[in-house]
Amino acid sequence: MRAVPTSIRAVISDVDGTLVTTDKTLTGRAQAAVAELHARGIAFSIISSRPPRGLSMLLAPLRLTSPFAACNGGIIAAPDLSVIVEHDIPGRIARRAIAQLERDNIDSWVFAGTDWLVKEDRVALVDRERRTVQFAPTRVDNFTPYLASAVKIVGASNDHRRLASCEAKLRIACASAATIARSQAYYLDITHPLANKGAALAVLTKLMGVAASEVAVLGDGSNDLPMFAAAGLSIAMANAGDVVKAKADLVTGSNDEEGFAQAVERFVLPRLSAGLTLHRLRP
Repeated sequence: MRAVPTSIRAVISDVDGTLVTTDKTLTGRAQAAVAELHARGIAFSIISSRPPRGLSMLLAPLRLTSPFAACNGGIIAAPDLSVIVEHDIPGRIARRAIAQLERDNIDSWVFAGTDWLVKEDRVALVDRERRTVQFAPTRVDNFTPYLASAVKIVGASNDHRRLASCEAKLRIACASAATIARSQAYYLDITHPLANKGAALAVLTKLMGVAASEVAVLGDGSNDLPMFAAAGLSIAMANAGDVVKAKADLVTGSNDEEGFAQAVERFVLPRLSAGLTLHRLRP
């Protein structure tokens, strides 16, 4: 059992499954919780698998002034969406990933620059993602011209077992040359080795001028585990899987039950005034 910090100087949150509800709503209570952090002088930022453009609708309601991470850390951007750091996937790894996804009959998406590229744009998961990021993909016949600048490749499938099998194959084929993680049960993300939420946390904390040990992080997915390991305080959502909850210091409510706001109100703000020392709470 480890003691978690009494001093919190920043909060960094995952977005989908954490900060927003299942229908992608940023609730008034969540906005109020972030506003209270700002009022107390606590920095706030987000780390998401979405591309920067797909986070733009959240920046004003959150009054974000700190840099944030998109594409699982493949891009560190300023609130005006200008790129501070970008990690493109090595070309040979991008080609290998696309080939494996195609062999396994899994839809491939490529995120390069500001573009979201697909080969099929009339499928359910494309429609779902379009509603989430609030912009449309560009349909192409061939990904090859774009792979040199790809920051993220996504395998999208509602066949979760097939996607898990493909994930295992890619982990073997790519080894340490890529970060391979599920952002949702139906999305498999392939990014640069430094494009993971732990590495992104290190960059964001440096830019914010705070130590990672003084940061509270919130998340729900397996791709959030690297930032759980790096932060001073990790908080899992109730909708997270058991493995994710077991790796967290604390567990809050689900994203559809104001779990983000609950965590700020119950676990973060009391530390600022009372200097509480809480120990690991298993779900």
